[in-house]
Amino acid sequence: MSWLDDIRFDSRGLVPVIAQERASGRVMMLAWADRQAVEETARTHRGVYYSRSRSRLWRKGEESGNVQNVFGIYLDCDGDALVYEIEQVGGVACHTGHASCFFRRLAEQDGGLRWVEDSPVLKDPEEMYHHRPKGE
Repeated sequence: MSWLDDIRFDSRGLVPVIAQERASGRVMMLAWADRQAVEETARTHRGVYYSRSRSRLWRKGEESGNVQNVFGIYLDCDGDALVYEIEQVGGVACHTGHASCFFRRLAEQDGGLRWVEDSPVLKDPEEMYHHRPKGE
């Protein structure tokens, strides 16, 4: 039995992965991985995911250059979610050019709730990509 057998992949063969920055503890992104992506991440110490929009493995930074060095892989108590402890090379994890994919915060404004951006765009997405990927 392999250590991979302890991971409870969903009916599509995927598991959610949170990429958390090692130095700050900041959540950088949420993505999905299949068995092959998790195995390759463990072997290479680079963030590898499964792109649902492209239906293939996605090696973080393959287009943008913003790779993730992985220092640890953690499995949650139910076995159905992972955390990759990462160093985000280039400081940008999000395809929008923000450091983190979690750049919108729910805030009260003008008597109501709305999403506000709480961090700047660090790099123009057009500089990172020849085309804009959907959701990744």
